[in-house]
Amino acid sequence: MGTNIRATTVPSKSQLAAKSVSRRPAAHEDEEFLRRVYASTRTDEMALVDWTGEQKTAFLDMQFHAQHTFYHSEWPDAEYTILEEDGASIGRIYIDRRDREIHVIDIALLPECRNRGLGTSLISEIMEEAGRTERSVTLYVETFNPAQRLYNRLGFVQVKTDGLYMLFEWRSPDHAHC
Repeated sequence: MGTNIRATTVPSKSQLAAKSVSRRPAAHEDEEFLRRVYASTRTDEMALVDWTGEQKTAFLDMQFHAQHTFYHSEWPDAEYTILEEDGASIGRIYIDRRDREIHVIDIALLPECRNRGLGTSLISEIMEEAGRTERSVTLYVETFNPAQRLYNRLGFVQVKTDGLYMLFEWRSPDHAHC
């Protein structure tokens, strides 16, 4: 007797990651967490300077404040979101939705939450939205940021270099003429 095997679809790592992450609007009360996320993105850089812990903290606080102020003045209507997993804050994603483009202002996860498919899942969701709404996705990446590999793998192309930053863009193959 033959065995009747039913085909099932196994969710990908990024699909599983998407289900485990919730989002909520960032609030003033999240500032300390947002400072910690920001500092975690500068760890390698801070390891290269011969500063005291107090000097590093002061520098990171100043830089966080400058970035936070710039983002909110440059993109006042953007979506500033805290990412949570099992009720714990694990990262941030800031998105500015425009008529013809979805611009990812910033995305950052705590170090212990990286390399688990969460970034892929988040960016893939934005790409799906852009495809449905006939928009492109843009984002800037520092020239030394390893996330470039992720964006290249997802089909983003570098369209501009501006100092230490590269502008990447993705267009849905269905809407490449947009």
